[in-house]
Order: sequence, then structure tokens, then C-alpha cells
Amino acid sequence: MPIYPLKKLDPAAEATALYDEWLDEIRQQLEAGEDRWELCRRTLTGLFHPHHADANPQNLSLAARAALAQMDARNVTLEPEYYAEVDEAKFYERKPLLWMWQMFDRSPLGGNVHVGVRFRRTLAPFIFARVGRNFKAFHFVEFSYGYNMEVGDDVVVHRNVLLDDRGGIVLGNGVSISDYANIYSHTHSIVDQADVSNLKTVIGDGVRITYHATVLAGTHVGDNSMVGAMALATKDVRPYHVNVGIPAKSVRVKPNAPADFYKLTLREDAGPQDAAPAAGTGAGEG
Repeated sequence: MPIYPLKKLDPAAEATALYDEWLDEIRQQLEAGEDRWELCRRTLTGLFHPHHADANPQNLSLAARAALAQMDARNVTLEPEYYAEVDEAKFYERKPLLWMWQMFDRSPLGGNVHVGVRFRRTLAPFIFARVGRNFKAFHFVEFSYGYNMEVGDDVVVHRNVLLDDRGGIVLGNGVSISDYANIYSHTHSIVDQADVSNLKTVIGDGVRITYHATVLAGTHVGDNSMVGAMALATKDVRPYHVNVGIPAKSVRVKPNAPADFYKLTLREDAGPQDAAPAAGTGAGEG
């Protein structure tokens, strides 16, 4: 099959310089420890209502005043802060940045890949527990707390992805998560919805979670494996295995897998796994 690497592409030079200057200003303010709530308010007001930035609110209509109020994260509530186990100190430290992230994506700049990827990359180190180099998130990626996210190097998260880090999510190096995928780290009892279990979900190095796939709480997706389009991963995925379906099962092993990985267990405390597939099949049962 042909290889199609991404092209190197920048907007017009004047716009590129403008974006770089703006993002550098935001980064410097964050590094200097400036008031994040005010940074959020100023940034979002500039993006959505620049003509009202210096206006006296009392001279505006009620609708305009309500719209301006949404630029200040102190005037909104987000779903995760209703959760009983939220670490309020950690969450409120990040809340204005989470609101900036979400609202930026709804702004005229949100769909601009060049500036959008850089904007989210600027905020990520101040939201996540850890983030490596070259993190790339496209628009409408959402998190729960943010502070339970651990992200490795060269991770790509595509459009409209939900990363529910309520119980913790680890994304290893080189992970790729495709459009509309959902990764969860909490689950509810079938008897009592308020009975919640938070379980860390781990996505290993080199994993691909493909279009519209879902990974449930507590799942360990092994290095260099794949969860196929529309699949529902309810249990661990072995390294180098391709799991598809509902519930997801292994249908093949990647051709570049070392021989030992045909029967490797994902966790040290796990029981014996399947033997290697028959010669020439390239697939194993999951």
C-alpha cells in the first residue's frame, strides 16, 4: 500500500507570526502564574466579543450581558465538578483552562488546524498530570478532570474524542485516537447508578484506537495493538493484536509482531493466553 506522510503546511507568513505571538503571550502568562480566571475571561472575550471588551455591562442588553458572563469560567459550571469524588483544589486550578479549551473550539479560530493544535498544546501542560512532546489534539476533544490524564510523546487525538479521566487515563508514546472515539475510566453499578467505580484505563505505546471505538473503564490496551472501528473494548487487548466487534475480540495479530507475542499475557498476574495461530492465518481468537 502507498505511504502518505502528512504535508508540511503553514498559513500566510503574517498570520503565522500573529498566531505565534498570541500563543507565546498566553504561554508566558501561564508560566508566570498570572490569574487563570482573568486570562480565560480576557481571551474568550477577545475571541467572541471583541467589540464589547471595554463596554460598560450596564449599557448592554440582558442577552449581551448573559453572553459576556459566559466568557468568565466563574460564571459557569461543568459536569465533572458535580462528581462527589472531584479533587476540588486540582479541578478549580484547571477549570478556567478547561473552559478556555472548550470555548476556543467553538470560536472562529477553533477549526483552524494550524493555530488550534498549538493552542491546545500550550494549555495541555497546565491541565494534565503529564504530557510529552509533540502532543496534537484536534477540535472538540474533551476531558473530565484533566488532572488524571497522563500523555506520552507524539500522541495524536483526533476530532470529537471523549477522554473520561475520572478514574485516570494513561496514553503511551505514539498513541493515535481517531475521530469520535470514547475512552472511559469510570463505570456505574447496574443496581445503583450512584455506585461508581473509578478504574484507570491504560492505552499502551503505539496503540491505535480507531473511528467511533469505545474503550471501557479499567481496560489495558497493550503496546502496538489496535481497537477497530466501532469496536467496544470491554477487556484487555493483547500487544500487537487487532480487536474488533461488540464486544471486541482479537481477529488477527499484526504481521510485525515478534513471535512471542502470539501467546503473550498482558498482565503478569493473568492466566495463560491462546497459543500462536496456525501457520499462515495471521489471526488468533481473543
